[in-house]
Amino acid sequence: MSDFLAAYQISRTRFEDEVKGLTQEQLNWRMQPGSMTIGEAAMHVAGAEVNFTSQLLGSSLDGYAQRLKKAATDGVVNDSTVPFSAEDVTPEAVAEALAFGRAMAEPVISAPSDEVRAAVIKSVLGPMIDGTGAIARLAFHPAYHQGQVYLMKQSEGFPK
Repeated sequence: MSDFLAAYQISRTRFEDEVKGLTQEQLNWRMQPGSMTIGEAAMHVAGAEVNFTSQLLGSSLDGYAQRLKKAATDGVVNDSTVPFSAEDVTPEAVAEALAFGRAMAEPVISAPSDEVRAAVIKSVLGPMIDGTGAIARLAFHPAYHQGQVYLMKQSEGFPK
């Protein structure tokens, strides 16, 4: 087991628990103009997993995986449009994206090879990082957004 697996499993499970059971209206509620919705945050978490893992393994992506990878950056850290519309962000779509991202990332986090740890990739925020840095970010990333989701759910105006 890698040194990051326990942290990833805790933060990822807490994120999933925070979004589980939300309606489409709740997933697409926007706290203020320009802020992410809970659904966009979920697609972004899964997208970052696809983005980092595909780079670490040198995997090519197409179709759904490529679209999900774009959710790591588009509309979050750049001015592009989020690749999933409010109509696309359903409870089922969020569950599918989170399962897809976790299925890609967890095996790599669980037992990263020396080659994966030494790989140099472009992080979601732009700088070049090594594989160990990427895995550390993957372990922490869901917890960052879990806190945001918790606060959104407590906000005035959040659909009940």
